Amino acid sequence: METTPRLAAQESAVLQALLDCRGRVVSRRELARLAGIADLNDRRCDSLLVSIRKVLGADAIRTVRGRGWMLVPVAVDMAENLLVA
Repeated sequence: METTPRLAAQESAVLQALLDCRGRVVSRRELARLAGIADLNDRRCDSLLVSIRKVLGADAIRTVRGRGWMLVPVAVDMAENLLVA
């Protein structure tokens, strides 16, 4: 029996922020603000993204060097399903 992976609250918030901003690059600062984790260490977004990539796949979130991240279009359905699970 296969179980659906679960995300922690902060991981879900980051993924939701990426979904809300689909189609555009989101900076670390904006992602932290949108996910409600702006008061945490700047690198916390990085570690949360690593966790999300483990569930969605390494290519689901594209890194745009010097600018931020974006959810790739082919990962949108999977991300939405993960958030409602």
